[in-house]
Amino acid sequence: MIAFAKRNLKLFFRDKSSVFFSLLSVLIVLGLYVLFLGDQLVSSMKDVTGANRLMDSWIMAGILAITPVSTTLGSFGTIVSDKSKKIDKDFRSSPIKNRSLAAGYIISSFCIGCIMSLFALAVIEIYFACKGYALLSGLQFLQTLGVMLLSVLTSSAMMYLVVSLFHTQNAFATASTIIGTLIGFVTGIYLPIGSTDQSVQYVIEFFPISHAASLFRKILMADPMTESFKGAPDNIVTDFKLEMGVEFRAFDHTFTSLESIGYLLLAAVVFYTIGIIITAKKKK
Repeated sequence: MIAFAKRNLKLFFRDKSSVFFSLLSVLIVLGLYVLFLGDQLVSSMKDVTGANRLMDSWIMAGILAITPVSTTLGSFGTIVSDKSKKIDKDFRSSPIKNRSLAAGYIISSFCIGCIMSLFALAVIEIYFACKGYALLSGLQFLQTLGVMLLSVLTSSAMMYLVVSLFHTQNAFATASTIIGTLIGFVTGIYLPIGSTDQSVQYVIEFFPISHAASLFRKILMADPMTESFKGAPDNIVTDFKLEMGVEFRAFDHTFTSLESIGYLLLAAVVFYTIGIIITAKKKK
């Protein structure tokens, strides 16, 4: 199982194009923010102290949330490649058990998601340092790592289910393009959740990775919000959090951080279970 996971890791990082395209959605979000979204968001908050730092922290939290999705999806491309090349039949005819093969794919995907997410966090910290912003404190860094592990786990589960439905490289490539395009919308990154219709807000609020984005925002935006809203009424701060997706409120209920964590864990269990059931049925 471990040897098989290592094999998948080597295959992923050996293919530079796979690594690049797994980060494509992240690069798109970053490019849109630098070229268009950043100026619009900051200009709409020109009277707010430290608006640049506040909005930079907001978009970087979103990037941390979508990185596990795009990278775990890219890592699961090995499954589709093995299917299309009939390599999976060789594996199944070997003494290796099917559950060990599945575990190998999942472990390698989780490791790749963690590695690429840590890389994204390092780049963000470098960006903050270059802009003259304060870096994450020790506690904030540990909190970020904890949310990152949970986000990778849930993203890996979701993408495992998605990939279990495909057998050809073309179908997988199409799905990857669609997911990479939509992920910024369904996590409330391209547009603040408060700028969307109520029906769209419900989609965002109940999409699991949006809760990872919310948790990242609570960590990265804690100090900037303290600076920007110093002395502001509580209702102003609450409205801003709901507008920007720092907090989610659905059916008059505001999700707590603990509820968001529980929701991510539940989603991981559900998606892994469904994905494994689908895979097992196809092998019979």
